[in-house]
Amino acid sequence: MNRFITLVFFMLLISCSDSNVMQPFDQSQKPAEVNVKGYSKPDVLQLRLNGAPVSINGNTSYTNKIETKLEFVLDEGETDRLGIYNTETGLEIAHYNLTYDNINDYKTLNFFNLPGIFLQASAVKPQVNLGKVGFEFIFPNLGEYSGTSLTGVKGVLKRENGAILAEFDPIGKKDFTPVKIYSFFSSTAPVYLELYKPGTDIPYNGSEMIRVKIKQDMGANLIVLQEKMVNGVFTVVGEIDVADYL
Repeated sequence: MNRFITLVFFMLLISCSDSNVMQPFDQSQKPAEVNVKGYSKPDVLQLRLNGAPVSINGNTSYTNKIETKLEFVLDEGETDRLGIYNTETGLEIAHYNLTYDNINDYKTLNFFNLPGIFLQASAVKPQVNLGKVGFEFIFPNLGEYSGTSLTGVKGVLKRENGAILAEFDPIGKKDFTPVKIYSFFSSTAPVYLELYKPGTDIPYNGSEMIRVKIKQDMGANLIVLQEKMVNGVFTVVGEIDVADYL
């Protein structure tokens, strides 16, 4: 009798094992989580996941600080589309294709939507003591007009008389540089950022000095550098200060 019971149990075990082998799950799945930390001013935005508006605190359109956590399930081989839209014009500003394989790259999604630029980066206003000036830089469209393959440049911040205030090496495309602080000296005198290939004194594009006029404000300055073509001439500007929006 014991042998019979043992034999039946053994046969059931084999049967279950064969069943699992012959009938696997149709698709693998994994939970997905995207922490959105954005900012938009003055535009009103809407997030859409696979075309469906995302509600944040009961609202499907939002401005200023935009923060939410998206939680959903991704099937292997599936692509979910997260889009950011201007609600007034209906135009898509940016989108992200979320997949089973890349979802870990989007655990946190940072962005700033400001006049004339969409910046995918995190920014925290640094503490700068009274009477001091702090600068951070980012260069998101490096190479758009220059054609350079560089991922960063060296920046040397100078007074009009050529005195060096701070050096930033490298200034990259994805993250702000660490803050550099110096003593405030004028509310009217500009400062200039000279741009070179990393670790050199060679202009990063062409042979002429690339010199960007920067307005300095007491306290923190988080400057977005941008390549532009003005009347057919290549130039770099630093007109956007993210600190004004924080």
